[in-house]
Amino acid sequence: MAALDQKSPNVLLQSLCCRITGKSEAEVAHQFQYAVRVIGSNYAPTIERDEFLVSEKIKKELMKQRREADAIRFSELHRKLQTQGVLKQKWSILYLLLSLCEDPRKPSSRVGSYSALFAQPLPRDAHSTPFYCARPQSLSLSYPERGVAQNNTSMGTSGISSLGVYSLNGPTPTPQSLLVGHPPQVAGDIRGSRLAWALPISASPPGAAAPTSRGLAGPLAPPSRVTPRHRRDGDGSAEIGEVALVRDILYVFQGIDGKFIKMSAPENCYKIDTKVPLCKSLRDISSRLAELGWLHNKVRKYTDSRALDRAFGLVGQSFCASLHQELKEYYRLLSVLHSQLQVEDDQGVNLGVDSTLTLRRLLVWTYDPKVRLKTLAALVDFCQGRKGGELASAVHAYGKTGDPNMRALVQHILGLVSHPILNFLYRWIYDGELEDTYHEFFVASDPTVKTDRLWHDKYSLRKSMIPSFITMDQARKVLLIGKSINFLHQVCHDRTPPGKILHASSKAADSPKDAAELFTDLEGVFQEKIDAAYFETSKYLLGVLNKNYLLLEHLQAMRRYLLLGQGDFIRHLMDLLKPELARPATTLYQHNLTGILETAVRATNAQFDSPEILKRLDVRLLEVSPGDTGWDVFSLDYHVEGPIATVFTRECMSHYLRVFNFLWRAKRMEYILTDIWKGQMCNAKLLKSMPELSGELHQCHILASEMVHFIHQMQYYITFEVLECSWDELWNKVQQAQDLDHIIAAHDVFLDTVIARCLLDTNNRSLLNQLRAIFDQIIEFQSTQDSLYRSALEELQLRLQFEERKRQRQQEGEWGVTTEDEAAETKRIQEFQDFHAKMRSELRILSYSYQGIVQQFLVLLMTSTDESLQFLSFRLDFNEHYKARDPRLRVSLGASRGRRSSNM
Repeated sequence: MAALDQKSPNVLLQSLCCRITGKSEAEVAHQFQYAVRVIGSNYAPTIERDEFLVSEKIKKELMKQRREADAIRFSELHRKLQTQGVLKQKWSILYLLLSLCEDPRKPSSRVGSYSALFAQPLPRDAHSTPFYCARPQSLSLSYPERGVAQNNTSMGTSGISSLGVYSLNGPTPTPQSLLVGHPPQVAGDIRGSRLAWALPISASPPGAAAPTSRGLAGPLAPPSRVTPRHRRDGDGSAEIGEVALVRDILYVFQGIDGKFIKMSAPENCYKIDTKVPLCKSLRDISSRLAELGWLHNKVRKYTDSRALDRAFGLVGQSFCASLHQELKEYYRLLSVLHSQLQVEDDQGVNLGVDSTLTLRRLLVWTYDPKVRLKTLAALVDFCQGRKGGELASAVHAYGKTGDPNMRALVQHILGLVSHPILNFLYRWIYDGELEDTYHEFFVASDPTVKTDRLWHDKYSLRKSMIPSFITMDQARKVLLIGKSINFLHQVCHDRTPPGKILHASSKAADSPKDAAELFTDLEGVFQEKIDAAYFETSKYLLGVLNKNYLLLEHLQAMRRYLLLGQGDFIRHLMDLLKPELARPATTLYQHNLTGILETAVRATNAQFDSPEILKRLDVRLLEVSPGDTGWDVFSLDYHVEGPIATVFTRECMSHYLRVFNFLWRAKRMEYILTDIWKGQMCNAKLLKSMPELSGELHQCHILASEMVHFIHQMQYYITFEVLECSWDELWNKVQQAQDLDHIIAAHDVFLDTVIARCLLDTNNRSLLNQLRAIFDQIIEFQSTQDSLYRSALEELQLRLQFEERKRQRQQEGEWGVTTEDEAAETKRIQEFQDFHAKMRSELRILSYSYQGIVQQFLVLLMTSTDESLQFLSFRLDFNEHYKARDPRLRVSLGASRGRRSSNM
């Protein structure tokens, strides 16, 4: 027969059993078989595998025994062992050595120490996630001697080492309450071996007395009582024993119907059939314990239904994974209970009220798991129909509780749930990538949006997906960071890596624990990360726009050309365009007007602007309506494309065109009144010889003065109170802007303010109509005065010619005037007087019409809610000229002044 391999696992395990029990190989056969069965089981470890803590525990034990040299020697050997890869399970070996460190020659000490190991009751976190398991330093890694029962029997155990580190929440059983039975001590006693204690009755070694049936020692189970399996009622029917109920309950804990306890679908709960003979106390306890199975089913049903749902997303799957972790720890507890029950059955121990697993003990041991499962079930109900950031918000909201244990549980789940969100966030703010397949992140992308609308429309916030632990300001900054990176790459064609922009390495993702800690410190580390990425990315983007694309220069060009800020250029352009624009609009050609524009640029200070700006300046002809002249359809244009089109959008450019047309028309009124004044000054002396025109000329002077005053006040209001003040606010905001959105918002506010105060919005439509009517009156006045001067000058010329012919004839010795000439002259003078009377009526009607429109305009100004428009009405009627003419204006002015004084 071949010799056994002395290094085989079987031989080594048998030698270990002999060493522990102090018996021969023949005597440890049963213990060896049980050891093989234990090693081949799937019991999960109940403590964390921390090699460092075990080594520290060993050194502490050596120091307690005053073996400092051995502790130093052990530390040296352990350090050398760590540098070598010969052994893979270093923690297991150290833990085994620590467990075997007791002196085998001291049986009483061994019995006490091993009993102390299993005397520690079930922990409150035996069912919790590893995140809340007791730390290794709190575990009983060594076996100090403790007092044992004051009897002469050795303490037995189930052999389930996981019970050795548990503690109860609530009433705590005595150390003996976790033991299955108490084998009697015999000659050559069993030296406290856990393997020997776990032997079934049939496997007892020869010469050893069979273990007696004993209950659990302690307050919950007096050792002297023995409860039979069944009890008969008075009518002779056999009542269900507690052992059967315990077995049923352990099945119900897993959501499986037992023999007596089954799920009632109509009532949605576990119930014991009313026909089953059972006392009321056991029925009540069983019902309370069965609730644990119902809670388990609720959580398990949720996880099973969502496990294969891909649309649930990564956040939802993380939530299910956290629930699975909790259920896994719950199953670990059930496995311990099942193993305990199995060992008792193998040993043939009677189970009853005084046995290890009783309903009352289960009620105590499952108190904490029940609380945790209640929390999970309530959380499942609260999170129904939610996904992504909304699901994280629900979990976060449910963690606002005063119970520290429940808060820690929810915080742990939140760490797992928020981990995908943290991954999304890091990829977005550090790389600008958005891989949100199931729409869980609070940043949304629209792939149908074109590049020119990337900043405005492509990316947006899903407000429903913003986790409640992230503020709206933080979410806005997160959106801007990634949007800025994509804008730089896709619109500005800037290929600078994000790492160089942020001056920091891109962090992949934190662990779930880091995610939980990060999101609980939103004002600290998380805020610092978001702020750093936000400021650096925005600063780089604004630098690129200002240096490479001249954003600020284009903004100033809009002010100079489209808002008529370049005065010399606008005046010279108007002089050059006057002959062209006086023609019908249908006869204009854009290339002719473009040539005139280039001439005006070369002749003024506009020539010193950047070529990048001048090449964008162009002429546009608006849509032509019947009867329009060139003045009605002419407009300057400014072409924008590329990154600057993000600020100067199509809507903004349409606003600029509207404001330009308004300002251009107002500037034209000023130009017309200047021509009217020049005509009056030039013709005043020429028409002195026609005294019959003095009244009409005086009326023209008065009406022109009124119009000049009105237009000058309007120009002052538009130029200084509207454009200059608004531009100053815009420029200050642009200089202080922290991101592109601030510039866009400031620019939009600027345009809205200009539109509103230039009476171009819907609220001031009636004012704008009145102002346009006044402009029309000015144009009509120019036409009327030109007709008057033209006819008067023709008449003056004809009279001078008549006098000249009369003088020449007198010099020739003839009659100066014949009857025919005198009749013709009289007829012509009569015709001129008729035309003169007609012009006098037209001027009078024009004057009344103009004053009526101005009075109505003043009334509308005074009823406006804008104080700047009310102040404009004071300047337009500074001498109360119109107030004396219109009673309505008098009431309006008085009421407005009353409102003004009351406000002051």
